[in-house]
Amino acid sequence: MSFLYTAVAFLLALGPLIIFHELGHYWVARACGVKVLRFSVGMGKVVWSRRFGKDQTEWAVSALPLGGYVQFLDSRDPATAPKEESERARDFMRQNVWKRIAIVAAGPAANLLLAIALFAALFMHGLEEPGTKLRPMASNTPAYVAGLRGGDSIVAVNGEPVVGWSDLRWQVTHLAVERQDAHLDVRGANGSRYAATIPAAAMREPGPDADPMSTLGLDVWIGMPVVEKAVEDGAGARAGLQPGDVVLGADGKPFAHAAEFVQAVRTAPGRTLQLQVRRGSQELVLALTPAIDAKGQGLAAVALAPALERVTVQSGPAEALVKGTRRTWEMTALTFKMIGKIVTGQASLKNITGPIAIADYAGQTARMGLATFLGFIAVVSVSLGVMNLLPIPVLDGGHLLYYSLEVLTGRPLSERIQGFAQRAGVALLFMLMALAIFNDLSQRL
Repeated sequence: MSFLYTAVAFLLALGPLIIFHELGHYWVARACGVKVLRFSVGMGKVVWSRRFGKDQTEWAVSALPLGGYVQFLDSRDPATAPKEESERARDFMRQNVWKRIAIVAAGPAANLLLAIALFAALFMHGLEEPGTKLRPMASNTPAYVAGLRGGDSIVAVNGEPVVGWSDLRWQVTHLAVERQDAHLDVRGANGSRYAATIPAAAMREPGPDADPMSTLGLDVWIGMPVVEKAVEDGAGARAGLQPGDVVLGADGKPFAHAAEFVQAVRTAPGRTLQLQVRRGSQELVLALTPAIDAKGQGLAAVALAPALERVTVQSGPAEALVKGTRRTWEMTALTFKMIGKIVTGQASLKNITGPIAIADYAGQTARMGLATFLGFIAVVSVSLGVMNLLPIPVLDGGHLLYYSLEVLTGRPLSERIQGFAQRAGVALLFMLMALAIFNDLSQRL
């Protein structure tokens, strides 16, 4: 069932993005007077099709669900060349180079515009998320060395206000990639304001093996473990835990937050813990023997009250559109920079991920709710747009490279050169896909 859920989430995330990308090509081609022969969702053999419209465009679903294409009237291919003199003016290759550039660029542009719309909609709807209050951190972390302490809240990064945890994470990730110092405006737990600086040298670029926030010692605040419900006949109920109990520690070791209680229980399957509990004005000691779950971990069978301090980030329509555009622009620039660092060897090839990772994240975000899932789709839409702009033959970016050279030289590339480039591009894409799948599997096995 979990696999099916992930597969459906993957198709719901990627399918609309592919359709929207191809619609970008389709709409601009029609606007430029080019005849569209086929609009296909998927690649390979056509398994279903219908013809609609004045041009009797074939709308098709093909066997391979990854990708899609729009087929134009094109004199370069005998199968799609104009059959009648009246159609020659609608031949893709008879259009001037600027129209061809517009048609090819429309696909990636559609993905970026969709990302702007999704981000803007999410900003208008409002997102409830953890605030920027910090969890106590180890004394050897860069955050602690910079003067940050548990209970403090970060209110701005390099002059940019941050309200929620996702804003803070985005700003820190951006600085990690840019290799810039993080100048933080902080509100202390006692209400005082102070500045702290985390140097660029302390940051690590994001990747499958590195989370910039965790590397610095920055983690979201979690309150003390407060029992909301003890399951009848569960380990917690047998120990005497009741709703409202605050678990202060175990075996003489105090807890700083709820996550430490959860970890203590998980690592003690079948072993009795002496819990220090505050109930009203009393402090009690209760003996808890965690049950053993299917994974061999300890289970207390209690529900804890929400321990996160949450805020709602919401904007008006105009502000949301500006923020959506800015987020898309920054994410696009950041993606290009990461690709550049991978190409030059400054970042690991492990950062290249493929369909397995996308499916995994699709399933995870779908379980978190519609807003989170739509945010994930917006991120993937940016990635899809950027990927298609790469100057690799067979991708949109490769065709844009051809047409840019045509603008500079005044004549199109020879078919021989284009044919060689296409074969090289296909080989490169297969190698990149193989690497991405290898990375996906190695990170999950």
